Amino acid sequence: MEPEFLKKSQKVPTKIVLDDPDFLPLYQTDGAAGADLYANLPDGPISLGAGERAVVDCGFCMALPVGWEAQLRPRSGLASKGLQIVNSPATIDDDYRGRIKVLLKNGGEEPIIISHKQRFAQMLLKPVWKFDWQIVETIDQTDRGESGFGSTGN
Repeated sequence: MEPEFLKKSQKVPTKIVLDDPDFLPLYQTDGAAGADLYANLPDGPISLGAGERAVVDCGFCMALPVGWEAQLRPRSGLASKGLQIVNSPATIDDDYRGRIKVLLKNGGEEPIIISHKQRFAQMLLKPVWKFDWQIVETIDQTDRGESGFGSTGN
């Protein structure tokens, strides 16, 4: 059952502390699932060569409501150039209160430059469901059974 506030607004109240108003994560369209994150690089742009990694600060910290997580994902335009989030989708737990940072990697061949206040990643808000483990002696079998990686085709 959805909480009443979701039925009314489809928005989840979330507290945020910003270094600068320009770092407020924004949805670029009404239908966007993710809010864009902006690079907090006051000392100037960074250049990621092929295979290089960097941690990029987003200019804010936040308090997620209990029962929710934020997921960090690449933006498609930069991903098409090879920019990856190493642990994508990265998870921010509802009890984390530190700065939001993104671990990037250039998986392409050409350098990728990230500038101060550039949109470089996106953040999605997701409900968290937890396992209620039920210890049993056996589990039901399926036609697939134990067939793993690649077993259903390419």
